[in-house]
Amino acid sequence: MSKNPVTRRQFLSYTLTGVGGFMAAGMILPMLRFAIDPVLTAEASGDFKMTDKKIADITAEPVRVDFKYEQVDAWHTSETTQMAWVYKNEAGDIVALSPICKHLGCTVNWNGSEKHPDQFFCPCHMGLYTKDGNNVPGTPPRGPLDAYPTKEKDGFLMLGTPEENPFVRKK
Repeated sequence: MSKNPVTRRQFLSYTLTGVGGFMAAGMILPMLRFAIDPVLTAEASGDFKMTDKKIADITAEPVRVDFKYEQVDAWHTSETTQMAWVYKNEAGDIVALSPICKHLGCTVNWNGSEKHPDQFFCPCHMGLYTKDGNNVPGTPPRGPLDAYPTKEKDGFLMLGTPEENPFVRKK
């Protein structure tokens, strides 16, 4: 026998501490992994999504282009549908504008108002944008519509992640 025998109280304390530690680790480790894993996964920035719009069919009149892609959020995969307003400007560049109003996130429409032809119109608070996506002074939007970067693949339009509109001059 040892000189310092373990008392019943010490034995219970050690046992409960050990079991409690294992139980806590069993609960905390999955939560930690859930929080950290998405941060550590490699993100493909600049991914372009394929649309069914042919480059040759794009004219100077903005048209609505819907496109779908798979979106992965941590372990959940879902099919997402988005849209863009696409046209060719005077320089022949393809312009793809986000339909999300910069005021409160409503969806804008081309020629959406009879009073304001040839403009993007937000019906939520009567917001207006010019054809290049610039906000019309005196209306609610705080800034221009975002623009999608564009690419061509096999004659079809590909759209990237919306970014600051390069077709609008900064003041």
